Amino acid sequence: MQGLLDFLKGLGAARLTAMIAVTAALIGFFGFVIMRVTAPQMTTLFTDLGLDDSSSIIKDLERQGIPFEMRNEGSVILVPKDKVTRLRMKLAEGGLPKGGGVGYEIFDKSDALGTTSFVQNINHLRALEGELARTIRAIDRVQAARVHLVLPERPLFSRETPEPSASIVVRVRGALEPAQIRAIRHLVASAVNGLKPQRVSIVDEAGQLLADGTVSDIDQAVGDERRTAFEKRMRKQVEDIVSSVVGQGRARVQLSADFDFNRITQTSDRFDPEGRVLRSSQTREEQSATNETNGQVTVNNELPGNQQNAPPQPPRDQSKKTEETNNYEISRTTKTEVTEAGKVNRISVAVLVDGAYSKNEKGELVYQERSKDELDRIATLVRSAIGFDQKRGDQVEVVNLKFADAPAVPQINEPTGFLGMLHFTKDDVMYVIELAVMMLLGIVVVFMVVRPLVKKIIASDEVAAALRASVPALTDETAQAQAVHAQQTATLIDVAQVQGQVHAQSVHRVGELADRNPGEAAAIIRQWLAEPQQ
Repeated sequence: MQGLLDFLKGLGAARLTAMIAVTAALIGFFGFVIMRVTAPQMTTLFTDLGLDDSSSIIKDLERQGIPFEMRNEGSVILVPKDKVTRLRMKLAEGGLPKGGGVGYEIFDKSDALGTTSFVQNINHLRALEGELARTIRAIDRVQAARVHLVLPERPLFSRETPEPSASIVVRVRGALEPAQIRAIRHLVASAVNGLKPQRVSIVDEAGQLLADGTVSDIDQAVGDERRTAFEKRMRKQVEDIVSSVVGQGRARVQLSADFDFNRITQTSDRFDPEGRVLRSSQTREEQSATNETNGQVTVNNELPGNQQNAPPQPPRDQSKKTEETNNYEISRTTKTEVTEAGKVNRISVAVLVDGAYSKNEKGELVYQERSKDELDRIATLVRSAIGFDQKRGDQVEVVNLKFADAPAVPQINEPTGFLGMLHFTKDDVMYVIELAVMMLLGIVVVFMVVRPLVKKIIASDEVAAALRASVPALTDETAQAQAVHAQQTATLIDVAQVQGQVHAQSVHRVGELADRNPGEAAAIIRQWLAEPQQ
């Protein structure tokens, strides 16, 4: 300890203060680096939070002792990356975030015995609107939603019940597609008893009317969507088959389909005269005969017993009648045809293909037009792909023109396996860059601050040792006085002054040797003068 105290006293106040300041700065710097490197990587827990949800989530995180960060005035909360999944499940268990609306949890703590039917109806309406708003927010591009429902009651002594209606206000990122708008309308209509999709209106945050609640817009949207989907599918098929011939990106296809959205119902009856079937047959036959004398009176006829003994006379009048009735069933066919909306009337396809490219002797790309036979074969493939029907009026045009851009560069397949594991995300790259900057700053501090300070301390010790070696052996009192003097000198002067003192003492020692031995000194000087100069 005495040696350490003597060493610290020998450094001096200024040098000791500088060493303490540098040591404190180094401790603080490396402490900051260690804390920054060992700090957990933060990731987003929730975004677009309301003030109520944000305060509830922060209170829960503070209770669990989990570090967090807030951004965008509390609408975004960040937590350590390794805990984000567990926290989301834990918060979801507690019903967070609620989304700024009230759902069916309004009935969890309510006193059903002490509330009136009016309050119950209002709470049910609030809960239904809140649940619908939460469901709508789950759709892509929808940030927030607010739902207003009108559920009228049937008036007394009224035969007709007023139809319910709904109004929805949404805040979106970008723009909603027609299919998404129609999905929202049908979603709300299916969740409310008696509500029709035509009675649902949707407005965005800019006041733009997305759905006005009429019947025609729904039918038109369905028709447009069917036509768009059909054109997209057919265009994809044509592009695939043409690109396989001319190359990827070397063909442009435009397809237009004419649809008939009228719904037609036809009923026809057809009778086949050859297809007869006997249903019933009736035959009637009548026959009669008479032998009257036509009123002749004779004596013989009037005598008794003459009529019985008279020979039989042949009948004079005979009649016969036959009737036949046949009923037939004729074959009958009743045909009812229903043509649904969306019948294709005509398809028009325009295909633009680029020519072929080849290298000349100089290695330059040279454009070559495609032959007519090749274009005809491509047109044949296109006709087969779209189901070409000449009677329907379909048209297919294949034209060869030079594209303005150069041939596409072939895509490079991404490495897989071990090389694929070397692909870093943006967060990984930023983390590596941050570590590299911290290491570079640490190296700079070591070589620019620590290393010169250590060299300066070592140099002062070497100078003091040389000073003690160059001084001749003195008596104990003289050595003690010289050591005290040297210690005071090392404390008050810098390295340059110490070196000057050493040089002065060496010259003083040479003078003393010359005074004691003048003859030897003169001989040494003559020898130096006699030596040839090099």
